[in-house]
Formats: sequence, structure tokens, C-alpha cells
Amino acid sequence: MPELPEVQTVVNDLLGLGLTGQTIQKAQVFWRPSANGLSSTLLGKQLIGRAIEKIFRRGKYIVFHLSDQQLFAVHLRMSGRIRYVPLQAPREKHEHIMISLKNHRDIRFYDPRKFGRLFVGKEAIDKLSHLGVEPLEDTFTVPVMHKLLASRKRRLKPLLLDQSVVAGLGNIYIDEALWQAGLHPQRLSCSLTRQEVRSLFKAIRAVLRKGIRNFGTSLGKGEGNFISTNKQRGRNRLHLKAYGRDNKACARCGSVIERITVAQRSTYICTHCQLYPARH
Repeated sequence: MPELPEVQTVVNDLLGLGLTGQTIQKAQVFWRPSANGLSSTLLGKQLIGRAIEKIFRRGKYIVFHLSDQQLFAVHLRMSGRIRYVPLQAPREKHEHIMISLKNHRDIRFYDPRKFGRLFVGKEAIDKLSHLGVEPLEDTFTVPVMHKLLASRKRRLKPLLLDQSVVAGLGNIYIDEALWQAGLHPQRLSCSLTRQEVRSLFKAIRAVLRKGIRNFGTSLGKGEGNFISTNKQRGRNRLHLKAYGRDNKACARCGSVIERITVAQRSTYICTHCQLYPARH
């Protein structure tokens, strides 16, 4: 599932393509669950005639802010992609939503696995309102993170996966941040010292920024792997230190990276660098 760096890469692509200022002229839905149950007619009523004023990321959502205070948000989930193609381009099999613009181009939502969703209006606002702090914003500070961790008695990885706590983190970047901070994913959040909180804070920001610089993480060439709107595969896979590196040497100490299961997720750790203290 695309995480913060992948979603930000898509947003950066869309901004670079000059979508802001364009007016929506038509909306077509070919698989209604992708549009949260809306038909072409109902989606069109909320979008047609409105101009795209801003495009930004919130957590793992791509948000289109339209004129008249309307908005819609797209969650890519497992295999969703945003395509920007000429209006006359033939529709492909897995393009479930097509939004046509005045400049004779389409925004198309492509999703082979059909888990992704587009939310519009009140539904979009409701989804966004439940998200936690943005880890790359100025509002995310060491004291804020200390409060988030110290006030809860939860395992680190499940807590960081909770989008209502910190928005945008997922399996890949959590494993990378915990490795960089030298913390075991099953440590209790309330057990961290202030120095450990500071280390984790810095690690989260560092791995996310690195992911954005590398245009996200693409792990293979299958349908479920990330491809940006500019048809580019992320190159951050080449820079991963823990995720997906089981049975390989730890870049820090030389021990073997192991794969364990935490919160029903494959989790990659160095058992030498990321000790799990007996008292926890």
C-alpha cells in the first residue's frame, strides 16, 4: 500500500502537470464501489463545473480542493494509481473512474485490485478529520511525539500504524524508522526514554524525506507495486536498511536481519541493534 512518500510523489506529479485551475466537465464511474457507491450522475453533480484550486496530501489521501468549497479525496490502497491522459485515450480495463477536464485531458483512477476509493464532500471531510498529526509538518515536534507515546500503553509498531495517531506511516517506513532509531517494534510506547523518543522522531522524518527524494518505494513490477502518475517507479528500494532484507546483513552491525510478525504484518528487524528488553 502506498505510504506518505508515494502519495506525496503522486501529488508532486499532479502539481507539476498543471492541474490547478482546470475545470471539471464530466465524471464517469465504471465500478461504483471505487466511488464509494456513487454513480456517474451522482458524482458528476458534485464535481462538474468546479475548478481544481489545490491538490495536496493528507496522510495517505490525495486531496483535490475545488471551487465552492467542494473537495474529493482519493485513497490508493493496494494497487490504485492516478493517470493523467488525453481525453480521447481508450479506457483501459482497470480504469474505474474518469474525470474529464476542460483542457481535454482525463484524471483516471486505475485500480486492478479494486480496494482504492474516491470520497467526495462530507464523506471526504469525515475521512480526513479522523487523521492524526502529519509527521513532516511543523506541528509534529519531539514534545508532541513524547505525549503521543507516553500517554498510551501500546506496542510501537501497531501504534505507529494507527492513522489516527500519526498520519501517513505504513509498514515499510515504520520498519525503516525503528531500525534507524534502534528500537524493537514490540516495545511499549510508554517505556521509551526521552532520548529514545527524540531518536525515533528524527528517524521518522529522515526515512520519509529520503523516500520522497527517491520518489517512493517500488518493490517489484507487479500490478500492486507503486508507479507514479509520471509512470516512474520509486527507487527507494535501493536504500532500504531493514524492510524486505531478511537474511541479509545489517548495515550497521553486520548481524542478520530477521523477519518476524507484528500486528499481523511482516516486520524486519536486527535483533542485535533493536533489542527487546526483558522488562518490557
